[in-house]
Amino acid sequence: MSLSRTFTTFAGKVAKWAGHPLAFAAGSAIVVGWAVSGPFFGYSETWQLVINTGTTIVTFLMVFLIQNSQNRDGAAIQAKLDELIRASAAQNRYIGIEHLTEEELDELRQRCESRGRAERLDDAMDAADEAEARARRRAAQAAASASGG
Repeated sequence: MSLSRTFTTFAGKVAKWAGHPLAFAAGSAIVVGWAVSGPFFGYSETWQLVINTGTTIVTFLMVFLIQNSQNRDGAAIQAKLDELIRASAAQNRYIGIEHLTEEELDELRQRCESRGRAERLDDAMDAADEAEARARRRAAQAAASASGG
């Protein structure tokens, strides 16, 4: 098994475990145990250094493992979205937009929102036109019924 595959497997398992309620309970138990042991160690600097060093090391290592999992998850989601766009009637030009700059993405988002607002306005206008046409037909039918009746 390659080093990359081994690390990916390890990072995935650690990230899954770290997100489990038992991991939170274990971390909480360690902190409570450390706090309760304070009087036995006279709240010494060494006693404080133990928790500070331990939490710093765990945090430092977890950042890399969780970032690895996030990167893989993000890439997998992006690949799935790209495939859905490619296979649907959506516009293929949106494939790969995750590589745009922040400014380019903001501009694209604003254009999409503008088009969405315009489409909603068009839909509202169409609905109003249809309602008006129905009302005219009913009025004409009512007038025909009243004059013929």
